[in-house]
Amino acid sequence: MLKRRKKILFILMAGCLCLAMSAAAEVVDRVVAIVNDEVISLSELDQLTKIVQAQTGMSPKSKDKKALERQVLETLIDQKLARAEAKRRGITVSDKELEQALDEFKKRNNLTSQEALEQALVKSGMTFKELKQKISDQIIQDRLVAIAVGGKVTPVSDAEMRRFFETEYPKEAGRGQRVHLKVIELPFPPEASAAQKEDIRKKAEEILQSAGKGGTLEATAAKYSLKMKDLGFISASDLNPQLATVLEKLKPGEVAPIQTPAGFQFMQVLARKSGGEVRSFEEAAPQIRAYLMRQAMDKRFTEWVRTLREKAVIKIML
Repeated sequence: MLKRRKKILFILMAGCLCLAMSAAAEVVDRVVAIVNDEVISLSELDQLTKIVQAQTGMSPKSKDKKALERQVLETLIDQKLARAEAKRRGITVSDKELEQALDEFKKRNNLTSQEALEQALVKSGMTFKELKQKISDQIIQDRLVAIAVGGKVTPVSDAEMRRFFETEYPKEAGRGQRVHLKVIELPFPPEASAAQKEDIRKKAEEILQSAGKGGTLEATAAKYSLKMKDLGFISASDLNPQLATVLEKLKPGEVAPIQTPAGFQFMQVLARKSGGEVRSFEEAAPQIRAYLMRQAMDKRFTEWVRTLREKAVIKIML
């Protein structure tokens, strides 16, 4: 149970900040929890639960859905407490730091100008203001982790790194494995309402059923007047870890639905192949050290957030 909560915490903190903000702006149908003076709405919980389901491959109709909702709610409570603590400690991001982070974001996504960034944001259904807030929140979160638990994490030993390299690194790095992907995108309209997002979700279910009847992804895209992109072969190590986990479960030809803050994607795995040079331990060591340190800090941070709970006033109404 604790292991799953840690995984959910990572998913929500890493990928759902923007969605949480947009959900707060919508009509709140019911409050499911109060954390000190902040509320968590049912709509916020529902949307984040759907993202976790999509990224972990869990079925929305699973008998464990209620248990998953409770785990997501507990994680949201931890998130609220952590953000309030960051504010109390005066952790902020300067305009210059935010601009530098935005420049790095553009470079990573091959966006050569502000105009290209704006066009990409319109396509994804995200505003520039929301992107800046998401990046700022992530920087603040990283600083809180470093301040709260950074000095309490034991440095990774060479023996630990060697053990990881021999047992787990082939799985994490893919040993040069590449996957051929095709994708259909079904984005939310700009500033979509809750009703519009629900309509898109229903359409996504129809598309998934259509794609699962043995037809090609091209035929499915044509049927619903959507664009299909052939991404070619992509290195497994370059994929988002949660996405890579979902795609690993697919056989060639199968389609996976992926929900993101910007809408839905349908990814089809066409083939897999090994390629590229197998890295030596010395070459992989910096990456392994950073990965293991991040794991250790996430574990410590989860334990530290529990101490915030002891001082908080939390009321759950789920």
